[in-house]
Amino acid sequence: MTKSNNSPSWLGVLKELIEAYFKSSRGASHSRTWNQHVVPYEDGWAVRREGNKQITSKHIKQSTAINKAKVLAKKYKANVIIHRQDGTIRDQVDFD
Repeated sequence: MTKSNNSPSWLGVLKELIEAYFKSSRGASHSRTWNQHVVPYEDGWAVRREGNKQITSKHIKQSTAINKAKVLAKKYKANVIIHRQDGTIRDQVDFD
């Protein structure tokens, strides 16, 4: 069987597929949220951006952590999610 000059080779097709995959994955990047969570942390409270493992700030009192989270949420038009000591959500404040 002879190979036609105008039919793409399997290597060319593979290259096109890989390029299309990477172009689509760049365009569909998931935008990160700026929601701020007030969570129990060690002997106090912490502010943590949604999706982050590291904390943004730590506080002795929950009220100061809430104030810090509100400042950040207002700046980025996001939400503050306030957790109880057991980790469940007790309140949410919207700034978007």
